[in-house]
Amino acid sequence: MLRLTIGLLLAVFMLADEPHPTLAVGSAAPDFALPGIDGKTHHLKDYAAAKVLAIVFTCNHCPTAQLYEGRIKKLADDYRGKGVALIAIQPNNPNAIRLDELGYTDVSDSFEDMKVRAAYRHFDFPYLYDGDTQTIARAYGPKATPHIFIFDQERKLRYEGRIDNSQRENLVKTQDARNAIDALLAGNAPPVDHTGVFGCSTKWMAKEAARLEELKRIEAEPVTVDSISADQLKKLRVNGTGKVMLVNFWATWCGPCVHEFPALETTYQMYRHRDFDMVMVSTNMPDEKPGVLKMLQRQHATGQNYVFGSDDTYALQAAFDPKWDAPVPYTVVLSPEGKIIYQELGEVDILKLRRVILGNLPDPDYIGHRAYWAK
Repeated sequence: MLRLTIGLLLAVFMLADEPHPTLAVGSAAPDFALPGIDGKTHHLKDYAAAKVLAIVFTCNHCPTAQLYEGRIKKLADDYRGKGVALIAIQPNNPNAIRLDELGYTDVSDSFEDMKVRAAYRHFDFPYLYDGDTQTIARAYGPKATPHIFIFDQERKLRYEGRIDNSQRENLVKTQDARNAIDALLAGNAPPVDHTGVFGCSTKWMAKEAARLEELKRIEAEPVTVDSISADQLKKLRVNGTGKVMLVNFWATWCGPCVHEFPALETTYQMYRHRDFDMVMVSTNMPDEKPGVLKMLQRQHATGQNYVFGSDDTYALQAAFDPKWDAPVPYTVVLSPEGKIIYQELGEVDILKLRRVILGNLPDPDYIGHRAYWAK
């Protein structure tokens, strides 16, 4: 039985690691039966009445895909009354996505995460999941997210490639997907039948090994904790780092603190490679430092960790925030200029917290992404 199980696993990974050629123009649309976020199973035949069928492979985590969400929605809205059906398919296997690939998102690419993003951005088109088996992704061969495939009424592929020619909407000069749809509705061939795509690569199952290797590296990083004084807390509040900074006050004896700790630590691992810092400050007494370190080690808390350096915990609280007169957990997010942009007494709403961070992170490496989250 063990030998059979190992053999099946090897077969899955070998299949996932094979080349994934893109469906050739002129090919028939491969059939599918995929779960949608609406609770239904969607089939190719469900769209038989459409004059044109557009299938967009997209995802949650990719910043390029995010910048195209509004355009995909508008594409669906503008052509719905003209007999065009548009559906989106999420092809990525969530277990193949490293934490450092989630630096521009609030959620990953699981089926439940798709529901979160669709609700947040008010998707009004079918959003289907293929991440577990990737059977349909292998049949279509999307190279990146987003990648659109446009079929005529006989369901022959007439165009595949990009939606338009720039991830920055204000720089778009060529509406490739719209041009193809307009031509097909008029009974003509699209001006071009193929363009290159730009975005994040498809996360095939074989990439899971890279995620596991990343987790091993994180677990191997040292975990330390230092004492912090009132003066240091005052300096921490000013935030002279030039980065967005999350400061969380917690304690080992605090149930809500311990409960939210893993989500905060995941958030740190997601954004640590950007202009972001996270500081965890334990409000335990100084002589409880060994217990604090033990807790931090269990959580693989590899960021900046402190424990109160004085028995006068009230004075230390006031040093950071004179108005803080309630229990832990207490979380503050500071802008690069030291302004409080998020503040929560009690457990955080992790999605709200991440969206505030993303909406304030400098984006010189991907201009326009900050604006997406600040809307």
